[in-house]
Amino acid sequence: MQVEQIYTGCLAHGAYYIASNGEAAIIDPLREVNPYVERAQKDGNKIKYVFETHFHADFVSGHLDLAKKTGATIVFGPTAKPGFDALTAEDNQEFAIGNVKIRVIHTPGHTMESSCFLLIDENGKEHSLFTGDTLFIGDVGRPDLAQKVIADLTQEKLASHLYDSLRNKILPLSDDLIVYPGHGAGSACGKNMSKETTDTLGNQKKTNYALREGLDRETFMAELLDGLMPPPGYFPKNVLMNIQGYESIDNVLEQGLQQLSPAAFEAAADETDALILDTRNAQEFAKGFIPGSINIGVDGSFAPWVGALITDIEQTLLIVADEGTEEEVVTRLARVGYDHAIGYLKGGFKSWADVGKPVDTIESITPDQLADIMNEDSEAQVLDVRKASEFFSQRIEGAINGPLDYINDSMTMIDPKKTYYVHCAGGYRSMIFISILKARGYENLIDVQGGFSKIKENPRFKITDYVCPTTML
Repeated sequence: MQVEQIYTGCLAHGAYYIASNGEAAIIDPLREVNPYVERAQKDGNKIKYVFETHFHADFVSGHLDLAKKTGATIVFGPTAKPGFDALTAEDNQEFAIGNVKIRVIHTPGHTMESSCFLLIDENGKEHSLFTGDTLFIGDVGRPDLAQKVIADLTQEKLASHLYDSLRNKILPLSDDLIVYPGHGAGSACGKNMSKETTDTLGNQKKTNYALREGLDRETFMAELLDGLMPPPGYFPKNVLMNIQGYESIDNVLEQGLQQLSPAAFEAAADETDALILDTRNAQEFAKGFIPGSINIGVDGSFAPWVGALITDIEQTLLIVADEGTEEEVVTRLARVGYDHAIGYLKGGFKSWADVGKPVDTIESITPDQLADIMNEDSEAQVLDVRKASEFFSQRIEGAINGPLDYINDSMTMIDPKKTYYVHCAGGYRSMIFISILKARGYENLIDVQGGFSKIKENPRFKITDYVCPTTML
């Protein structure tokens, strides 16, 4: 028996490969499925089943393409109503994969069809539990996402269902089960997930707040619902794609990987409503970019930020990327349902600059230069675009907070005629923020290289430690 966690850091997502005696199953595959197909072929296994723990919100699953390429059966838990051929399993139904079995355990709460999959080994011993977004390491799934698709599924109703699922379906299972969750730290599908991506169920019973002994329904619901932040806007659209179906990723890649000369790229930008998305490193972008383009670097949390900031999932996109990264960019866009890239700039930004096309820049200074400016000008305004929780934890004295997460609200506090020195934690988010506002006509935003991680190392800055936000009003 083989069990492998295939973890994708940019989405904090775990897919799973299970194989036994020539057969295999994939749990919660990503959009690009060829790696699963190639892995099974290399091992001499036939993919028999594609198990989906629920209709995902944070990414588009590869279940349809994987089933088409391999002949595998797609399996959902009870109550699922997919718009394509799939098997909706019954609670406790078992599926054979070689000499092992997968048992479906219906655990509604994150969504109504949410299910866990219990792996039973060749000897009939319960080995591991694939929990999807029902149970994470240190946390449980948020109960407010399904209501974005089905209005009468309130977060209170789902939280109550989740309480029953955890108490009646999960807690009675053996302590020595290995827990394999759908996500780890960094995912927006929970509040406070651990950086660990696996654990024993016994240890989770001891350490996970939602599984503690004696926890009553009302307390559980209050703790679960406390502090939930609004989910990214693309989540409901990804859910619908996973329910209704979607374009094959092969077609998405073929369209998005069309090479465009600078002249053809410019013509496409002029003739369509395409957004120019520059995926290079932040500092490379600052040195020169196509006017009106925005920067979201592929070397960071690319797909989640695209989903959070490009609000229309149908938006036509033109790509600027480092040579050799174009396929990665289009693939990572497709993972979160952005299927409408229509080509990329052949030769990258250099080809644009080499033929004398218009170029824009963003001023970027070091923390030491910022210290000089603040020493000379007591009115110099620092804009911190980190999350509010990061800002209140520690910040430059006198800085104001305008989180990138809520850029449309944050920009209302900015005077276009005034200069702002913008930083985040490490320089990734600040460049995104400035590029978006510059595309909207804001010209007086200056980037601080290295962000707060470098600023706090510089003794010239006055750093304010934690103050409860309520005391700041």
